[in-house]
Amino acid sequence: MKTQKVILLVDFIINLILGILLLAYSNKLAVYLGVPEVESSFYPNILGGVFIGISVALFIEFLNKTEGKTSGLGLMGAIAINLCGGLVLIIWLIFGDLMLPVRGLIILWSLAVLLIVLSGFELTNHYKEK
Repeated sequence: MKTQKVILLVDFIINLILGILLLAYSNKLAVYLGVPEVESSFYPNILGGVFIGISVALFIEFLNKTEGKTSGLGLMGAIAINLCGGLVLIIWLIFGDLMLPVRGLIILWSLAVLLIVLSGFELTNHYKEK
């Protein structure tokens, strides 16, 4: 296995572990790990979703069969990151019992829908070009 592939695989594993830990964040877990506690796990969970998306993008790049050429993040990586972040945000909005003013809910729901719709357009564009 080429060095570049090994680095991508290691980076994927690290980002995946970070994403899972952030998605599972609780004050009990923070105390156990010896990291700072936060009042709400909203932001750590959103960041966890983004890290999961980044790990998916890294895995897609790892699977890239083009020798010596990289595509960087690429469209599929952007889709993975947007979908993971958007889906975690939607889960929080539905099940998170967030006590937010209406304007906050409007902003967060708009962002979540925008991320999902953007991912849909990106996915459609990706398959049209093939």
